[in-house]
Amino acid sequence: MSRDEPIRVMVVDDHPMWRDAVARDLESAGFDVVATAADGAAAVRVALAVRPGVVVMDLQLPELSGVGATERIVASLADTRVLVLSASGEQSDVLDAVKAGATGYLVKSASGDELAEAVRRTANGEATFTPGLAGLLLGEYRRLASAPPTPAGPQLTERETEVLRLVAKGLTAKQVASRLVLSHRTVQNHVQNAMSKLHLHNRAALVRYAIEAGLDADEDASG
Repeated sequence: MSRDEPIRVMVVDDHPMWRDAVARDLESAGFDVVATAADGAAAVRVALAVRPGVVVMDLQLPELSGVGATERIVASLADTRVLVLSASGEQSDVLDAVKAGATGYLVKSASGDELAEAVRRTANGEATFTPGLAGLLLGEYRRLASAPPTPAGPQLTERETEVLRLVAKGLTAKQVASRLVLSHRTVQNHVQNAMSKLHLHNRAALVRYAIEAGLDADEDASG
């Protein structure tokens, strides 16, 4: 997407009036609302078809929860990011959404301007949260960080570590494939294998692990 093109957004909510209102507000703010969906299963199908830049996702959805839909969309579309827009500000819901791969989380009391700004930041890959919710996440991350780290060396192959180092630098799977002269599927397999070995559930957690392990530094992968 060029800088001049509007951000392509999809709105997912099972309440028609709310869904339409959010879509109208985003269109008024200059976004290109390319699709809407009323349940989680439809959200996944439509997202795969239209490939939006940002999905504004409710959590309480029929067919498939917002968390489940988020996980599937993020796993399938590397260039699509999810911003949760939920009535719930519960810590468990926020953590579940982030673990599923959501980039940001707003409660529905947010203003139209706050939503528009959150969508812009989400499209740029910036973590965006309703004030107060970020503190919940920081507390949880500090708790997790206090646990003994899992060593990357003995568990990951040299190639997996090499792929992980490039992922930590912010490269997409396609860019990693080009850099290492591998197929896109091979890179995805290495990423999935690394996630499995490290007991991580999504790409965001993998990037966090790689950065905390110092794999984003410029150093020789083979030692």
